[in-house]
Amino acid sequence: MPNDTITAIAGVSVGHWTQTEGGTGCTVILFDPPVVAGVDVRGSAPGTRETDAIAPVGMIDHIDAVVLTGGSSFGLAAADGAMRWLEALGRGFRTVAGPVPIAPAAVIFDLAVGDASVRPDAAAGYAAAGAAASTPVEQGNVGAGTGAVAGFRARGTKGGLGSATRAAGGALVGALAVVNAGGNVHDPVTGDVIAGTRDDRGGFVIDPVAQPLAENTTLGVVGTNARLDKLGATKVAQMAYDGLARAIRPAHGMGDGDTIFAVSVPADDARADVTLIGHLAAQVLADAILSAVLHADSAYGVPSATELGRRRA
Repeated sequence: MPNDTITAIAGVSVGHWTQTEGGTGCTVILFDPPVVAGVDVRGSAPGTRETDAIAPVGMIDHIDAVVLTGGSSFGLAAADGAMRWLEALGRGFRTVAGPVPIAPAAVIFDLAVGDASVRPDAAAGYAAAGAAASTPVEQGNVGAGTGAVAGFRARGTKGGLGSATRAAGGALVGALAVVNAGGNVHDPVTGDVIAGTRDDRGGFVIDPVAQPLAENTTLGVVGTNARLDKLGATKVAQMAYDGLARAIRPAHGMGDGDTIFAVSVPADDARADVTLIGHLAAQVLADAILSAVLHADSAYGVPSATELGRRRA
């Protein structure tokens, strides 16, 4: 079976730590060698680590990993474990005291699902890094998507983790998304609601902003085999948000922590058309968002999109 997930890009591997009973987990995306990265944070309630360091005015150009995790801000501890795993390999930014691995992280709020006292920690991040592989990414209720919900909590639909790829003009672009959105998830082609806040008639609330929206987040990592510099990667992260907004309505509101990372894992020395890569990034991130909810299984009393009969056109 062909690999149509982000690990189809050479040099990218993904590992999960999943705590099903607790309703949480974390996912580590590893890059070998280190990659140029950019980031864009548009949610107004983010839980992040080291995003300022890789911003256009930050001094860090390359990263070793990205950590996506549940557990709200407590879950940022998972990045400690990923750093320890990388340190053992001698990976990291060179300093006078030795290498310091660069593993920016972002969280979702999943404490209202499962057991709120169970959160990813350093051991979880270490385990996820150790489990990373270049095989097709496992999707659905796994890793950082384990406790994810699309829509308003108990009236929501099971969220999860998804991944997809697209190619054009000789470039390959892949995305990985963790969907814990407050808004409804739509098929961007048909406009049909695939997941989100359910109504009392077996359908979905048409205007989810009528429900309280808080503590919701969609996280994304977009990668390409095209060569980008730091500014180009940042622009791709910005353009990828178009795909998030097409698939999730509303998106990156006051209670959201929406964060997107973009990385360049170049296959050759040719410079890329940033506009083309950004356009593909928007499309493939929307694909990954839909894949996340369509791969998710019903859990924690929350039905899945497939249980509700939803599918992509």
